Amino acid sequence: MRIQHYLILLCMSVLLFSHDGTCSPKFNVLFLVSDDMRPQLNAYLGEDFPSSTHPRMHTPHLDGLASRSLLLKRAYVQQAVCSPSRTSLLTGRRPDTTRVYDLQHYFRSVGGNFTTIPQYFKSHGYVTAGMGKIFHPGRASNFNDPISWTEPYYSEDNHHWVEEQKNSWFAVNDEETKKFPLPDQLTAQHAIETLTRLAPKAKTGEQPIFVAVGYHKPHLPFVFPSSFLDFYPREDVQLPKNPFAPAYLPEDVWSDFSELRKYKDVADKYGYGAINTTLPNDVVINLRRAYYSAISYTDSLVGKVLQTLDDLELSNNTIVSFWGDHGWQIGEHGEWCKHTNFEIATHAPMMVHVPGLTNTGIVTEHLTEFVDLFPTLAEAAGLPKIPLCPENSANIATCTEGISMVPLMKSNQDIDWKTAAFSQYPKMLIDGDIMMGYSMRTDQYRYTEWLPFDMPAYKPFDDVPVYVVELYDHAVDPDENVNVADFGSYAAVRKILHEKLSQGWRGALPKSG
Repeated sequence: MRIQHYLILLCMSVLLFSHDGTCSPKFNVLFLVSDDMRPQLNAYLGEDFPSSTHPRMHTPHLDGLASRSLLLKRAYVQQAVCSPSRTSLLTGRRPDTTRVYDLQHYFRSVGGNFTTIPQYFKSHGYVTAGMGKIFHPGRASNFNDPISWTEPYYSEDNHHWVEEQKNSWFAVNDEETKKFPLPDQLTAQHAIETLTRLAPKAKTGEQPIFVAVGYHKPHLPFVFPSSFLDFYPREDVQLPKNPFAPAYLPEDVWSDFSELRKYKDVADKYGYGAINTTLPNDVVINLRRAYYSAISYTDSLVGKVLQTLDDLELSNNTIVSFWGDHGWQIGEHGEWCKHTNFEIATHAPMMVHVPGLTNTGIVTEHLTEFVDLFPTLAEAAGLPKIPLCPENSANIATCTEGISMVPLMKSNQDIDWKTAAFSQYPKMLIDGDIMMGYSMRTDQYRYTEWLPFDMPAYKPFDDVPVYVVELYDHAVDPDENVNVADFGSYAAVRKILHEKLSQGWRGALPKSG
């Protein structure tokens, strides 16, 4: 009896009980991230990715990962721009809690000393190694949030490719990349070397690992090996079918895509990003083709790392997650980049593979949010569950404003689940005032209210009129081409959605809590 008790204790301390009930090595975690990748993957083909004006994508590795993962067909970011979105996911808290709305502020300085995903695994005995772009780099993360990692953070050398980054896209000669690898190629190689070095102890469970690999592409500028253009012949690339702003969209909420216009081949040659102005057709075609190619390039690097995981015999005890930090507009609505509350900017790819639980693939249409990944990984790895944050969590190190998605891995049909996903985006008005667009995606509608925002207090002003309302009915308008907020036929719907948005994310949680 003592021997049996000892073996159980040993399993609990060094190993874990796997999802099939056997005693197995602790789960490792491979945490894969892509920058500016919308769900432009074959795994997302269908009604969850509107518009049919795209060629078939060459993304075999991510499609393969999706086939053995929980694939979140309707996952939404909390703010469609890099640092706020990444901060929200990595802390499990929403922008009004992290107080990060831009690319400058560091959540530990303005929001609170919140525990991050890698930091949580570190606190439970994991080696945590980060590389590439996980947090937004620079002062927005105090240079990659050093407290989150047990290993020195790896940032790739990008000095050789400075000139190529002055234009919005550039296809590099494949042979030249063998002599001067592109930044993401260096990151992938470092990931392979790191996994190889840490594999012996990770495989036995003696030392579990959390390895985070962040790719910069398909972020602008689209720089990639030229061979990837072959997957997308120019004649197969089409113009967007809706190169115009939604009908009845007030100009105040328009984004002028200044991120794209800073590149010398675009600059302000084609206007200044004003509403209902479009780039020339040949420019649009070239940019779309380059974006697709950059996605396939990223997919190839994901494949190299996943193959290494197989070669090292780590796949059977490694959780693999993949996500893109937000969606991206490539000419739809005449918009480019992110920086909006449109579906195509807030909808992003996310998938989670858990050995023994998702091996045969699970596809869910339930609404999910990026704040849900932190509690999901913790539960899937057998670590203590992350509690739900109270209303004011500024002084609470570890909690979440999301919910674990593990129940979706176990029962994806009749399940009590959240009824809406929430995003937001700030906008400065001509007079210098700030308004915040609070956006809610329900099963059928996207509803957004733009409110005067008190930045020092980090909350909307009380008892003030709403600046602008947007309402899109996805049952008849999946591309969000008509704002029906002021249509009399939608008055009752608008009232219901206003009340639901006013209740916030807590009001949309599963009834079971």
